[in-house]
Amino acid sequence: MPNQVNVLVGGEAGQGLVTVGELLAGSLARSGYSVLTSQTYESRIRGGHNTFSVRAGAAEVLAPSESADLLVALDGETLRLHSGALSPGALVIADGALEGRPSGALGVPFGELAPARQANVAALGVISGALSLDREVVRKAVEDRFGRKDAEVARQNEEVLRRAYDWFARSGARTLTLEGAPRAGRRLLLSGNEAVAFGAVSAGLRFASFYPMTPSTPIAEKLAALAEKLGLVVEQAEDEIAAVNMAIGASFAGAPSMVSTAGGGFALMVEGVSLAAMTETPLVVVVGQRPAPATGLPTRTEQADLEFVLHAGHGEFPRAVFAPGSIEQCFHLTRKAFELAERTQGPAFVLTDHFIADSMRTIEPLDVESLEAVGAPREDVPVEEPYRRYRLVPGGVSPRLLPGRTKHLVVADSDEHDEFGHITEDLSLRKLMVEKRLAKGAILREACVPPEYAGDERPEVLLVAWGSTRGSALEAARILRERGARSAVLHFAQVWPLVPEQFAERLRGAREVVCVESNATGQFARLLRRETGVEIARRVLRYDGLAITPEYILRELGSAARS
Repeated sequence: MPNQVNVLVGGEAGQGLVTVGELLAGSLARSGYSVLTSQTYESRIRGGHNTFSVRAGAAEVLAPSESADLLVALDGETLRLHSGALSPGALVIADGALEGRPSGALGVPFGELAPARQANVAALGVISGALSLDREVVRKAVEDRFGRKDAEVARQNEEVLRRAYDWFARSGARTLTLEGAPRAGRRLLLSGNEAVAFGAVSAGLRFASFYPMTPSTPIAEKLAALAEKLGLVVEQAEDEIAAVNMAIGASFAGAPSMVSTAGGGFALMVEGVSLAAMTETPLVVVVGQRPAPATGLPTRTEQADLEFVLHAGHGEFPRAVFAPGSIEQCFHLTRKAFELAERTQGPAFVLTDHFIADSMRTIEPLDVESLEAVGAPREDVPVEEPYRRYRLVPGGVSPRLLPGRTKHLVVADSDEHDEFGHITEDLSLRKLMVEKRLAKGAILREACVPPEYAGDERPEVLLVAWGSTRGSALEAARILRERGARSAVLHFAQVWPLVPEQFAERLRGAREVVCVESNATGQFARLLRRETGVEIARRVLRYDGLAITPEYILRELGSAARS
């Protein structure tokens, strides 16, 4: 029995493979296994070649796998493209109507097991039978997905599932039963986008604006689904410029606000970011990275917007940039972005990418009861009169009142201004205002999340990762240790500001440092050199649109060693 199993479902858009994958992931999670899903799909509604992978095991699953232990082919293209990626002893399940099935592949008569509209339920039943999953657990997952409002549809789904299980049992095919006792207790199965949305809500979000753009649209969709119940306002704007200005306006009025977008949409928002900085208005921006320039590959992944976000907005002002590497970090770092945006009265960023945004993983239930919302300014705070919104104070954080909520007049302007908020051309005051805004950077440095270190002390190989490459780097380092090499991972979940005192000795203490990132130019390695003086010459870079995997890291390390 395997420690982990990777199920790869392949087919065309419109064949329901996402439904199959999500139901399978839910069934495995309910059965107590650790689960990680990943997807590849083309930018089209019908046709093309798509895959949905579900990797599961009793131990924590950290990263996707390139090899398939169970390949499910809903079309011939899947067999052609992925038959060479089968692990030893892999099981292949294919639609019985497909020609050219490889020897030993299990041909399933999906057309006999279910009508076309329920073929995905039949596929789920056959896969679940191959994994020896309890039929009742799978049935409940299907019921929860499709509901029981239509009793006849629910009965049909249950019947299709039964026929699929029975057919697999009669086929005599071997199973791929996972070893290890499943974990007891309830766990969550969340995507990165869902975790960001929940983190925002837990922080006290009241207003979210967006213009639809892959991969961040699901954040707004999740918030919209919660809006009525939680009293949120979620607005789809006419464009990204309107979206960011709506969020700034709502925040100026006291509603904790967020915009979610991708690199192309964020390109239209950068003037708004600068406006938030000048008016000292809290703003959280989620940027889901994808391959660019321009439209690029809108449904693939990359980490090439780091320098863009780091320098977005004209002028000089402080900001925090987070890059979560796990579902838990998506939740907690979104909360921290809201906290720091409020504390520093300015912009904060959450930098995701298509891979982590789309991937679903099992996590332990989040303890939300003990978390406090990040509150808007209180109305009963005494202020020095006459009230000066931009009063020059040590640390740079001036007293912030909400317009119309007190007797005091609140004035703001996008031009340089005096302490009251009125436009000024006093150049000596201009210098003081720049220094006041920059002084808030000390708050960000003090609150900086230190990088996570995992592995051997003084390693032979230190993998430096940021954002979504965390899991693959951790698994690659584990494999290196199993091969006898001292190895470790230094993962950055906050990429700005950087505090070298937190990690520089780790870089200097390793025999060899390798930066792992999904871009072509080593943007984070360049940033580390700028801030620490440490040159990371060896890099594992990927920029073909696919996620970095442990296998990819090890191949790149091996090829570099051979060369």
